[in-house]
Amino acid sequence: MDTEAFSLSVPLWEIVIRGSIVYWFLFLIFRSILRRDMGSVGVGDFLFVVIVADASQNAMSGDAKSIMDGLVLISVLVCWNILIDWLSYKNQWIRRVMEAPPLVLVRNGVLQTRAMRREFITKDDILAKLREDGIAHISAVKQIQLESDGQLSIIHDDK
Repeated sequence: MDTEAFSLSVPLWEIVIRGSIVYWFLFLIFRSILRRDMGSVGVGDFLFVVIVADASQNAMSGDAKSIMDGLVLISVLVCWNILIDWLSYKNQWIRRVMEAPPLVLVRNGVLQTRAMRREFITKDDILAKLREDGIAHISAVKQIQLESDGQLSIIHDDK
């Protein structure tokens, strides 16, 4: 058996730095751009799965030069993910930084076009969501919010 497959081919500190930089760069991109398309999976969770899949693939195919390189990188990513989840749970300020706040798209039956434009949500998207919930007209809605997980929430107008 080849012992080089189980040794580090890149310094440990470099793997930690590279993994950390990539994690935070992708986290910021996903947090600011892809919120609408995330569905019920959290941004951090989605990011974690994508990066771990890539890191695992590199370690398995040999692109990382050794299995140990890939295992260390995956460990760095796991640590970041656990630390962020724990800090978000413990600290409200960190939770606000890590999770996008709800964004109001409809207020008192009126489309908030600036917010919709920022998230690339069309009037047709809003109307489709209303139809899904059995609401015939937008005037029957007090508020529609884009939640941090990408879902649209409807608050009915109880007139």
